[in-house]
Amino acid sequence: MSRWIVTHEALLRASAFIVVFAVVAIAETLVEARPLRVPRQKRWPHNLGLTVLNTVVLHLIFPLGAMSAALWSAAHGIGFLQLVALPPVVEAVLAIAMLDLTIYAQHVLLHSVPLLFRFHQVHHADIDFDVTLGARFHPVEMVLSMVIKVTVVVVIGASATAVVLFEIILAATSLFNHGNLRLPRPIDRVLRWLVVTPAMHAVHHSAERSDRNSNFGFSIPWWDRLFGTYRERPVVNPPLIGMPGHQSDDGQTLRWMLVLPFRSMDRRRPADRQIRQEAA
Repeated sequence: MSRWIVTHEALLRASAFIVVFAVVAIAETLVEARPLRVPRQKRWPHNLGLTVLNTVVLHLIFPLGAMSAALWSAAHGIGFLQLVALPPVVEAVLAIAMLDLTIYAQHVLLHSVPLLFRFHQVHHADIDFDVTLGARFHPVEMVLSMVIKVTVVVVIGASATAVVLFEIILAATSLFNHGNLRLPRPIDRVLRWLVVTPAMHAVHHSAERSDRNSNFGFSIPWWDRLFGTYRERPVVNPPLIGMPGHQSDDGQTLRWMLVLPFRSMDRRRPADRQIRQEAA
């Protein structure tokens, strides 16, 4: 089974992404949490165009992704999990948990370091919150994330199977928790103990600084509670989505997203300069 998962890694990841994307996109039309400010036909081509670009860039730089690091680690017996004898299921669960904790820590870092937030703000500048936002990241952030992921995979000695499963879970939960979905409150209250829900993650995309510095989790919701960054509901409910200086849909094109981190702060409008304060 493990060999089959590794052999069909690309197919599994692509299939999972397409299926989850389609399910969440359809569900958004049935149980919409908030009206979209920009029509899908105007906004989706740019967000999805960035997703396609990121896929190409990562494939060119890391042809086998983090799985190659796992295979190398296993071949050389490097990493903590390579040095202890654990049942495959236990090893996979531990590896997935440690990798998810890494993503949480990385997310906090992206909000804490102004230089890194320049790139991460591309994700937060969207004024709408739906499934496409789950894959809207600047290529530089994606490359940095992969470098961190590869490093951690080697350090912990995660198996290739665990890495593939983690990548599938991360992509699926990112699409889900960015979905414009209105879940019944009792269901959301229970579900957010098991996975990051859309209502929980929408707090993180609020234009309010204090909200944005909370709920950093993508898959496992426990890290925020454990490290004191959990917030049950936003300051203003429902929250205003996006960044204070980017509350217009004008110009939020693929080119704009790629160039945004490199724009001079002094050339931006006064409201845009709040980005420096938000990341400070």
